[in-house]
Amino acid sequence: MSKKTGFIYDESYFWHDTGNGALFMRAGGWIESDIHSENPATKRRVKNLLDRTGFIHELESIAPRSATEEEIAYYHTPEYMEKVKTLSAGTGGDAGEAAIVGNGSYEIALLSTGGALTGVDKVMNGQVKNAYVLTRPPGHHAEKTFGMGFCLFNNVVIAANYARKKYGLKKILIIDWDVHHGNGTESAFLQDPDVLFVSLHQEFSFPPNRGMAEVIGEGEGQGYNINIPLPAGTGNAGYLHALDEIVLPAAEQFQPDLVLVSAGQDPSVFDPLAQMMVTAEGFRQIATKVKQIADKHCSGKMVLCHEGGYSSAYVPFCTLRVIEAISGLQSKVLEDPFQLGIESLPTNILLDHQKAVVTQVKQFHRDFWYFA
Repeated sequence: MSKKTGFIYDESYFWHDTGNGALFMRAGGWIESDIHSENPATKRRVKNLLDRTGFIHELESIAPRSATEEEIAYYHTPEYMEKVKTLSAGTGGDAGEAAIVGNGSYEIALLSTGGALTGVDKVMNGQVKNAYVLTRPPGHHAEKTFGMGFCLFNNVVIAANYARKKYGLKKILIIDWDVHHGNGTESAFLQDPDVLFVSLHQEFSFPPNRGMAEVIGEGEGQGYNINIPLPAGTGNAGYLHALDEIVLPAAEQFQPDLVLVSAGQDPSVFDPLAQMMVTAEGFRQIATKVKQIADKHCSGKMVLCHEGGYSSAYVPFCTLRVIEAISGLQSKVLEDPFQLGIESLPTNILLDHQKAVVTQVKQFHRDFWYFA
């Protein structure tokens, strides 16, 4: 088994065209043309930072393959796949709700999902110890029959189903730390007791009316859907508290065969589409705890798929810290270059109203998991 962390990306990921816009809206009407939030810069700059620091040489760089249509159908309907393909072959359009398709996006989306599948293969075959996939377009909002929130195909859902089909895995833990609720992933596994889905997200954010703590699963899946809707302003301390009090104890009892992560760096303190206060160092600490779960329960088998994160200046540093954590290595970036802007913020102070949310979530799940 390789001791390296795999890093999976392709130049094509940066060519998915979301067009002109402003924040999350397309340009037009009263909205003057600007740079859309889901643009290539945040992810391209992750790769650039890895190159500039030389840290890329500490990783196993891996080219992704394209997912097949049969593999995409592990979750999505043929009708939806055809819609994305048709839009992609023309001038583009919306494949659902803010699910932007540009010319050629279908093939790039296949390659994005294929990156997640490549990560599963490399980890399961012992070619790398774990993997980070710089997926674009992202996936966790995509529902079975339509896209949503910049997401076309649900990379993590398809990767989980692929891992079960190809490798016969019985239990998969999916942790989604993107600031927005992973609604598509929740929908896929809401009745499935073999997939434990945990979403840590900002309460009352996107999508509307999703991610409530009382949604704990349905039928045989009751208890296996854990929503942790953290209040706006939650920083490192609040996220780490939720992991310690809920995620680690649940994982201890679930004992997964594989850990998949929807790694959105949009809980960051500088993100324009959220109001959380996680720092780059906070992401390192979060990723370290998730790695501890994989190391303890499934010999380190873990694949992280990039989701959101819209501060092109700060996402690269947050992602670098995540990759440092899962690789166990330190890059040349010893200090946060944006420290001056965050040092006076209460990012490392756990507040009572943040603890109260965690306590409430534990109450909803008290019949399913033991929380000391």
